[in-house]
Amino acid sequence: MAKRTFSSFEIFLIFLLVITTGITVALLSLLFITSGTIENHTGKYRFPSTQGPPATQSPPATQGSAAPQNSTPSRGPTTTQASPTPSTPEPTLFQNFSGYHIGVGRADCTGQVSDINLMGYAKTGQYARGILTRLYSRAFIMAEPDGSNRIVFVSIDIGMVSQRLRLEVLSRLQNKYGSLYRRDNVILSGTHTHSGPAGYFQYTTFVIASEGFSNRTFEYMVTGIVESVEIAHKNMKPGKIFINKGTVDGAQINRSPTSYLWNPQSERARYSSNTDKEMVLLKMVDLNGEELGLISWFAIHPVSMKNTNHLVNSDNVGYASYLFEQEKNKGYLPGEGPYVAAFASSNLGDVSPNVLGPQCTNTGESCDNANSSCPIGGPSMCVAMGPGQDMFESTQIIGRIIYDKAKELYESASQEVTGPLASAHQWVNMTDVTVWLNSTHTVKTCKPALGYSFAAGTIDGFGTVSFTQGMTEGDSFWDTLRDQVLGKPSEEIKECHKPKPVLLQTGELLNPHPWHPDIVDVQIVTLGFLAITAIPGEFTTMSGRRLRQAVREEFEAYGMLNMTVVISGLCNVYTHYITTYEEYQAQRYEAASTIYGPHTLSAYIQLFRVLAKAIATDTVANLSSGPKPPFFEELMSPLIPNIVDRAPEGTTFGDVLLPANTIYRVGEVVEVTFVGANPKNSAENRTHQTFLTVEKYEATSATWQIMHNDASWETRFYWHKGSLGLSNATIQWHIPDTAQPGTYRIKYFGHSRKQDLLKPAVLLSFESTPSVFEVTTTW
Repeated sequence: MAKRTFSSFEIFLIFLLVITTGITVALLSLLFITSGTIENHTGKYRFPSTQGPPATQSPPATQGSAAPQNSTPSRGPTTTQASPTPSTPEPTLFQNFSGYHIGVGRADCTGQVSDINLMGYAKTGQYARGILTRLYSRAFIMAEPDGSNRIVFVSIDIGMVSQRLRLEVLSRLQNKYGSLYRRDNVILSGTHTHSGPAGYFQYTTFVIASEGFSNRTFEYMVTGIVESVEIAHKNMKPGKIFINKGTVDGAQINRSPTSYLWNPQSERARYSSNTDKEMVLLKMVDLNGEELGLISWFAIHPVSMKNTNHLVNSDNVGYASYLFEQEKNKGYLPGEGPYVAAFASSNLGDVSPNVLGPQCTNTGESCDNANSSCPIGGPSMCVAMGPGQDMFESTQIIGRIIYDKAKELYESASQEVTGPLASAHQWVNMTDVTVWLNSTHTVKTCKPALGYSFAAGTIDGFGTVSFTQGMTEGDSFWDTLRDQVLGKPSEEIKECHKPKPVLLQTGELLNPHPWHPDIVDVQIVTLGFLAITAIPGEFTTMSGRRLRQAVREEFEAYGMLNMTVVISGLCNVYTHYITTYEEYQAQRYEAASTIYGPHTLSAYIQLFRVLAKAIATDTVANLSSGPKPPFFEELMSPLIPNIVDRAPEGTTFGDVLLPANTIYRVGEVVEVTFVGANPKNSAENRTHQTFLTVEKYEATSATWQIMHNDASWETRFYWHKGSLGLSNATIQWHIPDTAQPGTYRIKYFGHSRKQDLLKPAVLLSFESTPSVFEVTTTW
């Protein structure tokens, strides 16, 4: 028999499996703080005597009594304060007008840009090594004229919202505002960029993928999200909201079209495409017509930036936000200015922006087949291509298509949104939901498990060569290895997940903490005739269509007619994918990643019907809150340690190593290299708000004016890690056609880590000596 060889990914996967077992207790003790306790939000609750209402066409999915809808935990993850008094007084709201109080806010939530995995592709070695654009949290608060009801929608430039992140944000909002902002009326939604930092999760699957928990990044993100809400709260003013819808062409394809074809033909015939092309947009203005912001929902994966990328950025939807905010905030640097534009995620589960489709990179032929595999080289050669010459150009092309449609819809938006605000939320144990198929037959959801095709990845980023999409049978080698290292999956979990062959029985793995969440948020907020469903994962195209239809029908059954239902993805807690029952049978990547089994979508439809009915019948207060999710105190430390920064002998941090040329022409690239320090230090000490500036000399005032920062798409900041604390930083400026001739300079800002013997480490800020050059339009 030929000797079996393993790819680096397979070796890494074996390593991850091994370190989770009792055999490697010694290793785990080095990585984990030993106590491993759980804080389970044991604050005081009020419990009603009634259960939550049943769904319209089926018995209730959750059982047991719990708190009324408008109650909130009396203490959050990091506080022991009970019944807090808001530290910020509620502003007086003008009440005699038609419309809503509207507040918008944006804040930086970038986190680390080095020594941390990027979250999304789960590709080993894809560490952050610099920044292309900053990541932002964009918050929108809408309140009725008398202030009695309000909702908060926050779109965040991160891969997804983790449960730990949401719990901490809610706790801090409660400490500051009391019961004003709660679990039922605050939605946190990730844009799903695959180029943001990882490390902010508490469940072991994601902690392993992140290579540890980064409190540095977690705090940065929480602070930014809370700050964006605070800004929106302070800026609230009377205004109006308008809605518009339109079709976006040329920006997306279905990356699992063979799975989509498993859905009934009669159902598919109702739609013109195998992706949702509709964009729904809200335009917000004050009573004087001053523009405040927009929220857009459109189904597209932000994966124009490939898994070979190492620069933190917000991908295609972030570029759309960048374009819109730059247009409305003229004279401001990116990330500044009062206008806020959020391009939020939707049912993007099977939707790719790589519109040229999957091609074999070695032959150029199509590999759009059920296994996404090439005749030579297999699935690792099957990669979907974007429309540009490289991933940077593809990101801008797709982002501009989205921006152009949003601009068109924004300018023509005339239908005003009117009506009361409402919100409903429950925590649900998704491993034990009884789903009523009809009045006599039931099925159940499963404990979480990942199938074999999960390890195959997708055409946007393949996994490992030993796995392909569409696997409905296991592999004896991997089954044996798993059984020896992690233990055998139970017959119950294998039977429940059929036809998925279980690769990892995550619902039965509890050390050092549970590998996947049991307790999941379901939530709806309504703004007049608009209903926003907060989805804790990635719905496929048809899954989203079925949910929207079911929620709309539920509202109509109780008198709320002509509701517009939007799906907001990656909200509140991450639970991977949700396919239809039919798509689940095909067991491509999305189905293998539907962790609660084949009836997951049916369970969600049932649960969201409960919320819709409660809002429509004004019985939200009777809803059970459900079982409270855990908050794990002790998590795996990052695998990459903090070390002292060092500058080469005879230099200091920020010294120019390779200066700019003396003159450049518009369209060229300026590049300067400096003596660097680890950029992750700047996620702790935020003395500087940017790693770079491009400045132009103004002779009339004899001053340097900042033209670009590290949030600009024209700049790139690369960090080159050396050995023993040595590093370089390279800054590029891609000179745009709009650049004016003149004298420019590039500056670099950072923080170095210093530690004297027997003393704690300190972070010292520095800025570079500038590198000066000329820009001309002609030679």
